Amino acid sequence: MPITLSRARFLRSGLAAAATLALPAVARGQHGTPLNLRNMTPTIQDAEPGAIPQNIEIPEIYRRQMVSYRTDHPPGTIIVDTPERFLYLIQPRGLALRYGIRVGREGFTWSGMQRITRKAEWPDWTPPAEMIERQPYLPRFMAGGPGNPMGARAMYLGATIYRIHGTNAPETIGHAVSSGCFGLTNDEIIDLYNRVPVGTRVIVNH
Repeated sequence: MPITLSRARFLRSGLAAAATLALPAVARGQHGTPLNLRNMTPTIQDAEPGAIPQNIEIPEIYRRQMVSYRTDHPPGTIIVDTPERFLYLIQPRGLALRYGIRVGREGFTWSGMQRITRKAEWPDWTPPAEMIERQPYLPRFMAGGPGNPMGARAMYLGATIYRIHGTNAPETIGHAVSSGCFGLTNDEIIDLYNRVPVGTRVIVNH
């Protein structure tokens, strides 16, 4: 059954509960209250579909780096820390590769355990019906390429609508801007994509 751990408890114990995410038909708050999805303002403006990524400097803290990380999860596990805007790929000997990410804006965060069920290079983008309802101006389909919001690579999480993927808006790394997916710069998603296979366990904490 789904279990959500506070970040403080996660850091104290080094454990994360594994739970398959149950997706509701309507996005809901922590206590099951339906959310007004049209009023969930992101912390930064996202790029429009089709916009070509700008060559910008990502803050040092959000660049890929090896860090100390204590956990009981085995090497190869991905752990997403939503509040901190980091994704960790667990390594042997108490280490992890840390990547800066963009996360879901208010009302679109989630927690649980999934596995990577598919990987794609320069994926096409078909916005889900829920996103079209909120943003009817979006294209119904966009072929893969530099202006595609999915970026250079995508890794699909279980049977959910969520992905770990690249972005055509690298300036949004470190911000809460998405509809629940986790975004990395194209360079970083290519690096992560090459390190993890289909079947990799992904634990999301918020």
